[in-house]
Amino acid sequence: MFMFSHGTASAIRPAGENDIRSQYEEVAAEIIRQATSTHQAYERLAYLSDYFPHRLSGSAMLEDAIDWTLAELERDGLPVIRTQDVEVPHWVRGNEYAALVHPYAKDLPMLGLGGSIRTPSDGITAQTVVVESFDELKERREEVPGKIVVYNQPFHDYGQSVQYRVWGADRAAEFGAVGALIRAVSPNSMGHPHTGMIRYSGDVPRIPIASISAEDAMLLHRFYQRGDPATVTLYMEAELMEKPAISRNVIAEIPGSEYPEEIVVIGGHIDSWDVGHGALDDASGVVVTWEALKLIHKMGLQPKRTIRLVFWTNEENGVMGGRAYRDKVIEKGELELHQLAFEVDFGVFEPLGYGFQGSKEAMEMLKPIADLMSPMREMHLREGSFGTVDIGPLYREGVPIMGLDVVTDKYFWYHHSLKDTVDKLDPDEVAECVAAVAVMAFIVADMPERLPW
Repeated sequence: MFMFSHGTASAIRPAGENDIRSQYEEVAAEIIRQATSTHQAYERLAYLSDYFPHRLSGSAMLEDAIDWTLAELERDGLPVIRTQDVEVPHWVRGNEYAALVHPYAKDLPMLGLGGSIRTPSDGITAQTVVVESFDELKERREEVPGKIVVYNQPFHDYGQSVQYRVWGADRAAEFGAVGALIRAVSPNSMGHPHTGMIRYSGDVPRIPIASISAEDAMLLHRFYQRGDPATVTLYMEAELMEKPAISRNVIAEIPGSEYPEEIVVIGGHIDSWDVGHGALDDASGVVVTWEALKLIHKMGLQPKRTIRLVFWTNEENGVMGGRAYRDKVIEKGELELHQLAFEVDFGVFEPLGYGFQGSKEAMEMLKPIADLMSPMREMHLREGSFGTVDIGPLYREGVPIMGLDVVTDKYFWYHHSLKDTVDKLDPDEVAECVAAVAVMAFIVADMPERLPW
């Protein structure tokens, strides 16, 4: 057990930078030392993603993964462990394929997009219209009826490019398309499509939509530009089940010593897509926050406030876990008692700092904590949101939120694809992310002052 002295501070007077350093410099350094001296987090992450790779909402594998985490949390000796039932959508991919028919026969690696409808039983075979933007689609609207629209959208950034995944089917259907294909939402492709959630507005007919590789999208575009549009067959058995499934949020806590009713939430989402192993997205966030809480408990540190670990379910295609958590804390009168919500869902590459959304006063109070990471490396606290989808519902109610800011150059190379496997991560960087979460979570839970909303 690690022992340190809190010192004294007023619960009213805001702590300055020197107060935070004098109170917590020693314990922060020891957390960093212990977190970075082991690869246990990487080993646990590898186990979770290797044995439970396809954790899509409604699947038996997701529930098996949840059962495994509950058993492991018990083994870790955490004092409070429970689950929260969550009703989630149940989409099943089924068999699927795409193929080039004209100007020659060629298989097109593809992934149906989450929430898409199926094709007719004999598939869809149609000529393609290839565009790079919604504006170009509108310009070529007269060509679209009865065709498959292919979006060969360049990757500028994820927020911009993902709009073609989310709304591509609706926009193409508006002009009479019978199906749609999108270029993989990724800055770098090695022949792989990338899946993800779509939305139907209900204002136009629903059409099937899938992702193809960047290389194949560009190939189809070149045929189109030569005046020889490709013909493609698309076959999908995708189905959204009428009856939702029941999944669970996993919750574990270290109760606070002085203000146990006040809460610092940390966590990631336990579900993943049904391709790849969901290691980066988001077994890594689950395990890094889990190991952070485990370390705090192992060191015998009991903060003034409760630290609550949550593994949210259904982030990928509904965010029902995040919404259910918000609804429950509102029902229990706990919303205003949340000090901070901290989610890790942007990969666990080399940590650079923290992204924070909340009041300016709270941000100034948190900056000295980021400075305490200096024994590992200089880390920043900056305004912004990094992988905070599940805690978005809390933020919209006023709760301050935080994400881990990491090197993300390669994250979207693997995101939502067959390439999302644990070998893309470095064990030392995973351990550093554990340290970054543990230091921030412990001090925010232990500091005398509440963070102003």
